[in-house]
Amino acid sequence: MSLFALSGCFERHRTTDQLCEAHPQLCADTNINDGQCRIQRANVIWQRYDVMQTPTDQEKFKELKFTTAYQQCLEYAARIEPTELKERKTHRTRALLNAYASIKRLNDELADSPDPDIIYYRWSQGDQHALRQFLRLEGTPALETPDLQLALATFYIAKDRAKTQTLLLHALSLYKANQSVKPEIIQTLATLSHQQGRRDQAFLWSMTGIALDMPIASEEKLAFLYPMSDTQRAALTAQALVIAEKLRQGAFNATLLTVQ
Repeated sequence: MSLFALSGCFERHRTTDQLCEAHPQLCADTNINDGQCRIQRANVIWQRYDVMQTPTDQEKFKELKFTTAYQQCLEYAARIEPTELKERKTHRTRALLNAYASIKRLNDELADSPDPDIIYYRWSQGDQHALRQFLRLEGTPALETPDLQLALATFYIAKDRAKTQTLLLHALSLYKANQSVKPEIIQTLATLSHQQGRRDQAFLWSMTGIALDMPIASEEKLAFLYPMSDTQRAALTAQALVIAEKLRQGAFNATLLTVQ
């Protein structure tokens, strides 16, 4: 949607209530006028508006994710006994059933989508046909994003650890400047190195995670896990700081690794 069109949208519909008044079909099946799940409900309604304006697979996929979050909130809210307006619980339950129906509809509409993010999502939901589709995209530009390389690595981790490491390093090389690096990539590299007895590399990746403010074991625990000379520890820590800085700059390359 263009900036002009988006601006026009907000000029006409400054609030969710105004949007619902203009397009009641976007809101009719929700628990409108209920304080529970207000944020999740608003996300769904505005995303439905975006889909109405731009009915692409990616926009529908966003709607699916927002609707799933809304459904999860409603599952909790439907168990709450209102102190007043007892019919509100019935309203929430009806909205929950409608959310289930919307999720099924969106999944059906996206079942044949060629979008790799959606194919991966379907695989993550247990669709084996989607897994085969996803694997056929290996080595093509379609999977050249950090998230999709990480997804591919999760398939190989129990089958080929060397390939898994190669995929994870490639995922790191695909980050642009100032993009947040997924902790799972760094954590998996550290874990694989530890499992393979490559203690220096396990320490290196753990220190890289610490440099990137990721939830990694403390330096004290790492010192206990990986005993080494002060000189070696200082050299690996310095290398970890270089790797972390290169990742922040979007300039990581596997050749930065001097520890194999």
